[in-house]
Amino acid sequence: MKRKLMLLVITTIVLVPLMGMAAALTIQTVQDQTTTSPSGSYDRVAIAIGATLAISIPGLAAGLAISSAGSAAISALAEKPETFFRSFLIVALAEALAIYGLIMGILLWLKL
Repeated sequence: MKRKLMLLVITTIVLVPLMGMAAALTIQTVQDQTTTSPSGSYDRVAIAIGATLAISIPGLAAGLAISSAGSAAISALAEKPETFFRSFLIVALAEALAIYGLIMGILLWLKL
């Protein structure tokens, strides 16, 4: 269990900055430099990194929530079939966390 947790933490620490840098480079190469102030490009890079974090962190959290809540919901469903709706509701709420992060990332991306 410790190895899986360490692998998740190390992967997150390595991949999140790389995804932010890739998004920032994409923005700089695709869009025109229409800002007149020198800090405008840094603002775009910060928004791109913020959008990356807004999508990746809730996605990872939702995956962890679904894995633990889903296994508990399946075991509760195996013992009492009438708990299907409650089990389904808990897993759906965990999935909503990732959707909210995706919406926030899209809104940040549109701000660019």
